[in-house]
Amino acid sequence: MAEISKEDLRKLQLKSLEMAKYFVEFCKENNLLTYFCGGGCIGAIRHGGFIPWDDDLDFFMPRKDYEKLYRLWKKKADNEAYSILRPKRTMIDHNLFITIRDNNTTQIKPYQKDLDISHGVALDIFPIDGCPSSSFKRKMQLFWGMIYSLFCAQLIPVNHGKKKAMMAKIAFVLVPFKGLRYRIWKFAEKQMSKYELDKCESMTELCAGPGYMKNVYPRKAFDSAIFVDFEDTKMPIPVGYDEYLRIAFGDYMKMPPVEKQVAHHDVEFMDLDNSYLKYKGVYYCKNGEKNG
Repeated sequence: MAEISKEDLRKLQLKSLEMAKYFVEFCKENNLLTYFCGGGCIGAIRHGGFIPWDDDLDFFMPRKDYEKLYRLWKKKADNEAYSILRPKRTMIDHNLFITIRDNNTTQIKPYQKDLDISHGVALDIFPIDGCPSSSFKRKMQLFWGMIYSLFCAQLIPVNHGKKKAMMAKIAFVLVPFKGLRYRIWKFAEKQMSKYELDKCESMTELCAGPGYMKNVYPRKAFDSAIFVDFEDTKMPIPVGYDEYLRIAFGDYMKMPPVEKQVAHHDVEFMDLDNSYLKYKGVYYCKNGEKNG
């Protein structure tokens, strides 16, 4: 994996911020609700900007706004500069969520190096969904969330135990056809996201992996966004950010130990001054083109 120097990390942060400004302005212009989640939200509150070692920015969007985003971006955004990617039948990018890519940069992830997609710096956009109050319905939501995760990503999970990896291998053997996998994941997505946010007291995140999908947050914490200082601008965070962050991360104001103050994403290759197209056949698609 490529090592990222402090200088390159800061350059990556500023590129991500540039993208975030464009994205947030687009959401404002089109009446779409969005807010920082994860490290961006913690950074805004604890540092007034990036967590010093953080290497990306992520956003939440309520499911209805998330669905609108994809349609509107295709019609109204600068798609030459910023591509929007979402897994579909003809394009598997091994993600579970929308990403927005800066096409004038290169940041190739190890799990995507065989794919013929935009490999620019990415903003990750996660949908948030209503969480049913019934324990049985919640268990079924988590079940469909796991089915969605498996067949949408179409990767053997490597960090969630041998049991999950074995179950994934068996599932892929039993369902070898891409068309059928697609139908399964779209059905699962429909089932897990059928609880409308405004009719639920709680909400959940189902597209950020098995760990996070177990979290349940008060819906009122995400009813609106507030803008707070972030680097040289203001960025949106959930109005109930404290409740959200404490549930997701515990004492988020406490700095982690030094050994954990490192960038958390692997990078195969990065060039923030040149388009990924320059490196096709060199750092990605070295053995031919794949759409997933």
